[in-house]
Parts: sequence; C-alpha cells; structure tokens
Amino acid sequence: MGVRLIQIAAVYFIIGVGLGMFMSMSHDFALSSVHAHVNLLGWASLGLAGVVYHLFPQAGGSTAGKIHFWLHNLGLPVMMIGLILLNSGVEGMEPVIAIGGTAVTIGIISFVYNVFAHVKSS
Repeated sequence: MGVRLIQIAAVYFIIGVGLGMFMSMSHDFALSSVHAHVNLLGWASLGLAGVVYHLFPQAGGSTAGKIHFWLHNLGLPVMMIGLILLNSGVEGMEPVIAIGGTAVTIGIISFVYNVFAHVKSS
C-alpha cells in the first residue's frame, strides 16, 4: 500500500505542477484552490501516508489502510472536478464537492485511526 500511495502521489504532483504552470503562463489563477488541494491532499498528504505505510507495513496492509486509500483516491478527483466546474461557472456543484470532500475526510479519519492502531515503536 505504501508504494502504491507514493506512486499515485507522484501523479497528483505532476497534475498540480502542470496546473500551476498553466495558470502562470495564462495569467489566469481562477483554479488556485484546485492547484492547492491537488498539491496538498494529493501530492503531500498521500506521499506522506505512503511513507508511513511503507515504514509500518502492518498499517498499510490493514483494513483501515485500504479504506483510507480508496476513499481518498475516489473522493479527491470527485471533489476537484466539482471545484473546477464550480470555478468555471457551473452552478450546483456544491453537493459534488461535498460528496468528494466527505469521502476524503472519512479516508483521512481512517488513516489517523490506522496510525494510532498500527504504528508502534519496536
């Protein structure tokens, strides 16, 4: 699970950097919130979780680790697509953003539970 999270974090990193370059070159920063969320919830958070799961394989292999992985990685794209559409003028995207955000939040709660349940010093 740790390696898988680190790999998907790298995908989010290139998306975040690409979006940042696009905004910079176009001088249109309407998607700054998407850029920030992709880099923080995608690249940084998932990368760090991947390191934790790699260092503590019992956490990465747990049910809580799998719940964290799937909820975070299903919820974040839903939330970001909703946020892109909302920032692009499509009304009514708040429920989409809320559904994705709730999935990510529950995933993160699973991660925190997992850390307290399975990350132990030797």
